[in-house]
Amino acid sequence: MNKNNKNLFIKTWGCQMNAYDSHRMADILRPLGYSTVDGPEDADMVVLNTCHIREKATDKLFSELGRLREHKEKKAAQGEKMILAVAGCVAQAEGDEILKRARYVDMVFGPQTYHELPEMVAKSIGAFGPARIVNTEFPVESKFDFLPDEQATQGPSAFLSIQEGCDKFCTFCVVPYTRGGEFSRPAQAILDEAKHLTDCGAKEITLLGQNVNAWHGAGVAGGTWNLAQLINAVSEIPEIKRIRYTTSHPRDMDDDLIAAHGEIEKLMPFLHLPVQSGSDMVLQKMNRKHGRDFYFEIIEKVRKTRPDIALSSDFIVGFPGESESDFDQTIDLIEKIKFSSAYSFMYSARPGTPAANMAPLIPDPVKTERLARLQDLINKQAIDFNRQFIDQTLPVLFDRKGRTSGQIHGRTPWNQAIHVCAPDDFCGTIKDVRVTEAFSVSLGGEIMDEAHATDRKRA
Repeated sequence: MNKNNKNLFIKTWGCQMNAYDSHRMADILRPLGYSTVDGPEDADMVVLNTCHIREKATDKLFSELGRLREHKEKKAAQGEKMILAVAGCVAQAEGDEILKRARYVDMVFGPQTYHELPEMVAKSIGAFGPARIVNTEFPVESKFDFLPDEQATQGPSAFLSIQEGCDKFCTFCVVPYTRGGEFSRPAQAILDEAKHLTDCGAKEITLLGQNVNAWHGAGVAGGTWNLAQLINAVSEIPEIKRIRYTTSHPRDMDDDLIAAHGEIEKLMPFLHLPVQSGSDMVLQKMNRKHGRDFYFEIIEKVRKTRPDIALSSDFIVGFPGESESDFDQTIDLIEKIKFSSAYSFMYSARPGTPAANMAPLIPDPVKTERLARLQDLINKQAIDFNRQFIDQTLPVLFDRKGRTSGQIHGRTPWNQAIHVCAPDDFCGTIKDVRVTEAFSVSLGGEIMDEAHATDRKRA
């Protein structure tokens, strides 16, 4: 093997923003000779891109590091070096502690500094001996100004980061501390990247941000645009057939954005809008800056604009002080709105957040029972939502192979995963599919004969 060719393995936890960051890290390291591989066994560099949102994130990191230590030591015994790096939000929050507990880790860097990877790698290798790197600063300059063009295709469905950070300071969340304050990329930079993604085969673009609908970036011809204006500009790129955005905050669902769901044909009929709780008391303790009635008003406006829209949300169960009555109000909200899908979690404290010091704590058995009830209701709603499409013909964008041989995976306009038996070369195309099966998290279907395919406005 050519010594200039090196293997890079990146393991990603957490949100789509982390997935985007991992993809861009690979782009940055490619000029240094690194090519991505599917496992760590023979890797010359391993990056663990971490997320601090999920429960026991730090414990999971150190467990993974323990397994990777064996691969690193095996390479060292062969006279070779594996650079072991920890990136992302856990790295940002606990960088010094990671280096202290895991002496075999070479680099720790936060989500705002990965554009400096070439310099960090050079220091880690070290002409005068290796150096251990901790880089968790918040640079004055935006990392996006230093990222190379996308060099590897993301496939037919691509993510495009347009906004980072958060100014909301929900009491349970570490994002403002690990990602920093809200930052919006300029519209022209976003449009340029979108066009580059289409050159690499993308037909669907998902605009990403911690609070993506808080995006207010410099307009192409001056002034400041809002997200609705950006979506409209992206929709004018002919090669882009579908547009999505995630994740949103209810306070930033302005009238222009709501109207865009009825006016921009390429904007898909799907909205992920986290509410977290249906109790005003809990929402106030969470510092969500809205109540349940405000959330209902937003949903009513959205559904009036786009009656067939699919709605998704996030829920935290067992937040400190949540009474049975508070939880019942969350169940009531879910029953009234009816979601097509949702993410739900038991509350777990994040060190450094205000909620970590709140009381009273909810016992684990109570949280477990409430979460089971909530998830059971969400699953029933998801199945009901999906069943309404049985025997309907939907335009599906196929983006990758399925899990079984001869199967491919795609998504409907309503963001449902769907699997069909079809040739691999259908990936990257939009085909009409008749839905034959409906489950809580996916659909099954069959490709319609081309002679029976119909034109659809919202493909």
